[in-house]
Parts: sequence; C-alpha cells; structure tokens
Amino acid sequence: MNRMLYVYKSMLNKLQNEGRNTIIFILIIIMMTALFVSRSLLSVSMMVFILVSFSHSGLKKQLRTFLQIPLLWGMSLLLIIPLLSGLWCDDKQQWLDIIRIKLPLLFLPLAFAGPIVITKKQGELLAYIFIALITTGTLWCMYHYLQHANEVNEGYLKAKSILTPLENDRVRFSWLLSVAILLAGWLAIKKQKEKKTISVVLMIVTGWLVVFLHILAVRTGLVSLYLILLVSAIWLIIKKINWRYSISLLVLLIVLPLIAYFFIPTFQNRLKYINYDFEYFKKAHYLPGGNDAIRVISVRAGWEITKDNPVAGAGFGDILAEAKKWYELNYPQMTEEDKIYPGSEWMMHGAGSGIPGLLIFTIVMFIPFFVQVKEKLLWYLMNGTSAFSFLFDIGLEVQFGVFAWSFIVLWWWKWLKQ
Repeated sequence: MNRMLYVYKSMLNKLQNEGRNTIIFILIIIMMTALFVSRSLLSVSMMVFILVSFSHSGLKKQLRTFLQIPLLWGMSLLLIIPLLSGLWCDDKQQWLDIIRIKLPLLFLPLAFAGPIVITKKQGELLAYIFIALITTGTLWCMYHYLQHANEVNEGYLKAKSILTPLENDRVRFSWLLSVAILLAGWLAIKKQKEKKTISVVLMIVTGWLVVFLHILAVRTGLVSLYLILLVSAIWLIIKKINWRYSISLLVLLIVLPLIAYFFIPTFQNRLKYINYDFEYFKKAHYLPGGNDAIRVISVRAGWEITKDNPVAGAGFGDILAEAKKWYELNYPQMTEEDKIYPGSEWMMHGAGSGIPGLLIFTIVMFIPFFVQVKEKLLWYLMNGTSAFSFLFDIGLEVQFGVFAWSFIVLWWWKWLKQ
C-alpha cells in the first residue's frame, strides 16, 4: 500500500512538473514576442513567468542553486549595488525609477535558478522564433524606410536613423540583430548535413540580416557583427577546424564595409557623419546634437564623478544631477537636451557606486567566460558582444536593455549547458 502511494505521488509530481515546464516554455515565448510587440505585455508576462517559476515545493533548493552559481548572483549584483546606493543619494525618486527598471536583474536569475529545463529541441525552437521575430522586425523597418527613403537617407547625415521595433530603440535592436545573425549562421552550419532545406533558408535569412544591419547602420550592431566575424575566424584558425570558413570570414571583414559603402546610402551617410563628428569626438569638443562628441564628453563626466567619489560613488539617483553640474562647469554652452547620463555602463557603475562598483561590474561581465557550456564559441561571442556594447552604451538603464541582456544570457545558459 505504501509502495503504491509512493508511486502515485511520484507520477503526480512528474505530471505537475511537466505541466509546469510546458507553461514556463510558453511564457518564455510570450516574453520573447512581447519584447517586440508591447512593453505592457512584456511586464505582465515577465511577472507571470516569475510567479510560475516559484510555484513549487523546492524553493529552498532554488535559492541554494542561485547562491551557488556565480552567473546568477553576479547578474543580481547589478541590482543590489544600485539598491544599496540609495542609502547615500539625495534624489530618491530618480533612484526608485532606476531600481524599478533593474528589478529583472534579481528576479529573472532567481527564476532560472529553479527546475526550469530547456531541452536541445526547445532551445532550437526558441532560436527559430527569435530569428523569425527579428526578421519580421527588419521587414517592418524596411516598409517604413521605403515610404520616405530619400528623407531617411538625408537624416543619416544628422545622426538620425530608420524607425525600428522596441519603440525605436535602435541601439538595443541592432545588438539583438547581431545576436540573430550569430544564431542563424550557427544553426545553418549545424543543419547542413541533417536538414539541408532548413540550412539553406537560414543562410538566406543570415545574408538578409547582415544586409539590413548595414542599412540600419547603427554602430553597436555593426561592431558586434565584425567582432563575431573576427573572433570566429581567429577561433577556427587556432582550433584548426576549417580553414575555408576562417578565410571566408576574414574576407567578409574587408569586403562587407566596402560593398556597403558603395551600395547602401544609409551606411555611406552614417560614415560621412561619423567622420564629421570625429573631429569633435577626438578633442572632446562640444557639438550640439553630436552623437559621438556628446558621448565622449559624458564618459568624461562619469569618470570625474567617480574620481570625486571613489569609495561609494554619488549614488545612482544622483548621477545625472552630478553630471549636469560638471557639464555646467566645463561646457556652459551645452543645451539641456545634451546633458545626458555617462554614456557607458562602466562609468555609470563608477559614478553611482565608486571604484568598488566599477570593479564589480567588470567581474560580472567576465563571469560568463568561466561558465561551462557545450557550444563555447557561440556563448563567448554573445557575451563578448554584449559586454563590449556596454563600454559605449547604458543598456542596463532601460527596460528593453535590461530584459534583452538578462533574458538571452539566462536562456542560452539553460539551453547550451544541456
């Protein structure tokens, strides 16, 4: 009788776990789709996902897993450090807004510490859905671009860009685009022998995404793409895997920007603007509306705030106020619109929490490279491009950036360690 009861309970638990995993998998798809469709749906689906991920009897084990895995608690430090800085910053409302945006950095790692299983098949299905969403997004962009092509082309001479998904967050979209290219190219090679039709379709999609990335001409995505090509070529040469692939990738590094310059107006105009802006950029002179010039000035502001507050920083709630004081002192002619946050996540953490925050952020960025996964090159490339993008961007200060980075890292971790 006891034996039968034990078997019954085991079967019931198995069915409950399978049902729960199915729900979690569906919620992951909804969250991924919501990223491109609706900010509200993204928030709601993420909350439901977190609640379902905690709805089991092994919460103590889940917490232990979270504390035992540096990738998980390291990601959460990027919320905890700003949270602690509220003790010494003055602008509590600004601090609360920053903390609210960063909440997924704690709750998503806690959720993924649970018994969430993403099988090889499920991981690939998520990859196909992700690639399809990005491809659909590029077609949507092209539709809007072709309506006013000449006007948009001219706009690229003034630091403007094509309308994009993610509520026109072109920086985050361009990075996601580079991740989709990485995924599509990798899957195309993996499926060459077993599923040739799928491989050919993926190759065509990869080619289109590369072309569109040059049409979009946003540096975060382009630099990520060229890093992927360069590191992949070096990896293949060192590992002596396939000389043809490595040579092809090196050729693409040279040929792609040349072809894009002569045949893609947006790319050509972006380079012209960068060249114009560079004279201000290299001297850190102020150019009203100048993208690079303002960014390098903002990074300097972040470094000065860090030096003035090396032990604990100014507090995340006071970063912008302190930056504005520095702008007023050093660039009195700067317009209010151009007085921005330090244009680097490294400088944000230095300005907000001092040298300790800067060091912690650096360690967190390096942790993924010590994680054991099956597809190391794929994992390294994704994490390398995201960490590099944070050098020149504050993606962890906006909702889409926080979710995109934490979700993709955690999804790939669960998938690639299988």
